[in-house]
Parts: sequence; C-alpha cells; structure tokens
Amino acid sequence: MKIDLTETTASKINKALVQGRRAVGTPAVGMVLTLVIVTDEENAYDALKAANEASREHPSRTLVVIKRVSRTPRDRAKARLDAEVRVGADAGTGETVVLRLYGEAIDHAQSVVLPLLLPDAPVVVWWAVNGPLDPAKDPLGALAQRRVTDAYASEQPIQELTDRAATYTPGDTDLSWSRITPWRSMLAAALDQMPCEISSAVVEGEEFNPSCELLGMWLASRLNVPVERTVSSGPGLTAVRLETSCGPIVLDRPDGSLATLSMQGQPDRAVALKRRETSELLAEELRRLDPDDTFAAALKYGVERLSETARTTAPEMPAKGGGEGAAKPAPKKTAAKKAAAK
Repeated sequence: MKIDLTETTASKINKALVQGRRAVGTPAVGMVLTLVIVTDEENAYDALKAANEASREHPSRTLVVIKRVSRTPRDRAKARLDAEVRVGADAGTGETVVLRLYGEAIDHAQSVVLPLLLPDAPVVVWWAVNGPLDPAKDPLGALAQRRVTDAYASEQPIQELTDRAATYTPGDTDLSWSRITPWRSMLAAALDQMPCEISSAVVEGEEFNPSCELLGMWLASRLNVPVERTVSSGPGLTAVRLETSCGPIVLDRPDGSLATLSMQGQPDRAVALKRRETSELLAEELRRLDPDDTFAAALKYGVERLSETARTTAPEMPAKGGGEGAAKPAPKKTAAKKAAAK
C-alpha cells in the first residue's frame, strides 16, 4: 500500500503510517530499529531496494531522505516536504517513508526525521553516496547509534579513508570494511592452520578501491609487519600473499567469485568468495550496534603508512604453494628483534 502526501508535515506522515498499518493489518511491533537513508534521487531506488532486502533480516522503519535542488531563488527560500508512505508488501518486512525535502527544509532534515523515529529503538543512518566529512557531527548522524558510509561511492575513495580516520567516532563504520569480512575470516582461518611467524604481506586489487587499503591496514595493524599494496585490473580485491616462516600463504581470486587458497605443503583449495550485494553488506552492519574497535584500529593505521609501491602495477603473483619460482620467505622476525628495533 502506498500513500502520497504533498506539502505535508511529520504529524500527517505519522497519521498516514497508522492508517496504512490498519488497512493492511501490519502491526508496528516487531520492528527492531529505524534506518535513515540519506541519498539523492539518482541513487534512491538502488538504496531503497537494498534496504528492503536487508529488512528481511532486520525488520525496520526505513526513512529515505532525499534533498531536492530548487531551481529558482523563490523555491529555495520556501520550505516544502513531500512524502510517500509505504506499508505492507511495498515496504519489505517493515514500513518505509520516502521524504523529499525542498528549499529551507533541506537544512533541517533532522527536524523532519526526529518525530518519525521508532520510540525506544536504535537508529542507524546510512549515507548511500557522499557521506559528510564528520558523520557524528552531522545533524542526522547525531541522532544515530550507528553511522554507515561508503567510501567506494565517493569521488576520492582513498582520500575518504584519511578523512574518516581524522574524524572517527565510535559507532562510525563503512561498507568498504564490510566488503572484506570474508577475506579477513579466510585469512584468519588459514593462519590458525599454520601457526608460523609472519614477515610481510602483499594486497593486490584494483586501483582506488578503499577495501584494498583497509585490508592492507588491517593486516599491518594486527600483524605488525610491512604490507605492500599493489594494483591489478580487478574486479575488486584479487589476491593476498602472506610470507611466513612456514612458506607463503596465497589467497587468489582473479574472477571476483571463486578463490584459491594455497599453503605450503597442502593441496590448493577452492573457496567461494563472491563479491556481495549492497543489501548483504548493509544487513551485516545492522547486526551489531556497538563500536567496531577492529575497524577503528585498521582505519587509524593510515593509508600513508602502507608501502609507497601501492600505486605501481602489480607483477604476477609468484607460484602458489612454494616450489621452483616461488618467492623465498623473509627471515623470521622474532619478538625480541621487534622489540630491539623499536
């Protein structure tokens, strides 16, 4: 069921929600949070589609904030709010309100959103494109316990990571971090099978992909080893190589779907590592509302601390599983040597 409201108010929108729920017999209880999506008209459809799919796992009230550009000075001086209320099958497993703000209302989006939040429920704000410089200080971000951005959707993805690190506040996160969750899980599992000393790492992926930088910073911050960032034609992340005292560990995904895990002395293993949809990434972020300390540590490590060879074209990965042509592992670095070097 859809209800269109023109030149409306938050009070009328709430009444329309009640009316819609009664008409379709959908109770308000059962919704676990309020998801606020900030986007533009061009990306609104895709963002709302992802939110509806994620609502199957997290039933929520979704508020889509679209700031429309007024063409004339007269229109820019006049505040106006149009809304589209969706309940039932048109709103996934929750309910959706699409808010279009015009004129002076654009600068006061938080005043429109605040009366529409579910009482006593967490609030998550997701900027589908062009997140603010400091999400926690943004008027809408200040309402939320969790603030989700997407550096990959910005004009300068790598610079975006540097800006996020400078303004990080507990509760901030980014979909570029969610994209590497399977990679982090697979690499951690591989290291559990080979408890060896790690001396260096190489992360290979397409240029201007913030997920590649984040994975490199995660490895560097957790393992305290030098990490080289190399560039490939993609798609996305294509390979990670860890040099260890037991031989190299290589996770290679050339096609964006199926990866191969190679470890010294073991047969190669095929691993499902497909690139995930935005709805899956969003659902993952909605599973936790507490600060992600691991993300914070990786982000604050700093892009500039990665190897200067990060912008060079990546050579072909050495032969997997060791053997002739494989790179020799660097000398073992003990804890005593690390301490002495500091």
